[in-house]
Amino acid sequence: MKTVHFYTKPGCHLCELALEVVERVRVVVPFSLELIDITGERELEERYRYDIPVVLLDGREVFRHHVYEEDLVRLLD
Repeated sequence: MKTVHFYTKPGCHLCELALEVVERVRVVVPFSLELIDITGERELEERYRYDIPVVLLDGREVFRHHVYEEDLVRLLD
C-alpha cells in the first residue's frame, strides 16, 4: 500500500481544501495517510512555511499548494 504524507498546520485554508481532495481519492484508491503538523517543528517550518500544503507520495513530493484529484488518482495507480 502506498503512503501519502500531508504537511499542514492549523488555520491553513488551502490545506483544508487539499485534504478534502485527498480524502475523496482515498475512498476510491486506498492508501496510508499521515498528517504532519509543521507547527513547532523548526526544520519543517523553515522548509514548508510558505508552501503548505505539501504532499509526498512514498517519500517523493508530488503536490505543493494545491492537490489535483485526477493527478493524485493517476499517481496512486
